[in-house]
Amino acid sequence: MAAPLRRVWIDLTNSPHVLFFRPILRRLDEAGVQTVVTARDFAQTLGLLQRYGIAHTVIGRHGGASTALVRFGRGRGISQAVSHGSNDLAVAARLLRIHSTVLHDYEGAAGMHRINFRIADKVMIPDVIPYSAVSGYGLSEARYRPYHGLKEQVALADFRPDAAVYEELGLERERPIVVLRPPATMSLYHRGIENALFDDVLERLLESEAQVVLLPRTAEQAASFAGATGVIIPERPVDGPSLVWVADAVVSAGGTMNREAAVLGVPTWTTFAGELGAVDRELVEQGRMGVLERAEDIVIAKREPTEPHIEAIADAVTEEILRV
Repeated sequence: MAAPLRRVWIDLTNSPHVLFFRPILRRLDEAGVQTVVTARDFAQTLGLLQRYGIAHTVIGRHGGASTALVRFGRGRGISQAVSHGSNDLAVAARLLRIHSTVLHDYEGAAGMHRINFRIADKVMIPDVIPYSAVSGYGLSEARYRPYHGLKEQVALADFRPDAAVYEELGLERERPIVVLRPPATMSLYHRGIENALFDDVLERLLESEAQVVLLPRTAEQAASFAGATGVIIPERPVDGPSLVWVADAVVSAGGTMNREAAVLGVPTWTTFAGELGAVDRELVEQGRMGVLERAEDIVIAKREPTEPHIEAIADAVTEEILRV
């Protein structure tokens, strides 16, 4: 008798999740596992899916799509639901009686974790985050699955630098390039935190010889920076890792891009005004990321991009996802 078909449902709720699941989707396909991808119309999620040719179904916007996901998932023969912090999918999977795996890499997202850590069948987080840091969210130790390494090492598993990003954004190779990402003011764990330092950083960079590439998180942020003299804002989603790879410095108010830069060996600073998570603290302690306190502390100097060497953990993470 033929083995039952394995079908995994992946729900993407934010731009970094596209990069994270891209190598995992390839490995699932190579393993003969069928995948179904749903996504929110939020930030650059849909644009990145289109850029990388990932088939998907758009369901709702950021948050509040649980009911629509239940309707979508019913009767599709799905054996497992997987996301990076999607409360919507965790709730839908529980209602549909589908095994649910939730991944995350920031223990401070309390509002999310009180839901998805409590109801998921398995929770995968980097092993630098101890169980004691997440046990208060209702996560039992039996469902806690730490994995070695960082989420960004998974996302960069198949990374091949594409120098076309210079031409795509009109960048001069001879001048320093600094990539900026504003605060995630829409995030539950970031709301109410003022980050005037980011504005100081932008002002300092505009007074320098650096080429400033600003990557807004939302359309509202893009509109607020539109027309700023000397600031390059991509008109459509770019190959983020390649842009980071050619950059001479990266400054972000927390988030995935900073950690990608640190993994790729690019000088990077965080302006995050909240409490740093365990992953970022580890990178700071290793000297791979700096905590920026004053805009004038940024070092702006040309560097030669080096061949990336990414620790191979994508295979192990994919294998653990499939372990139910």
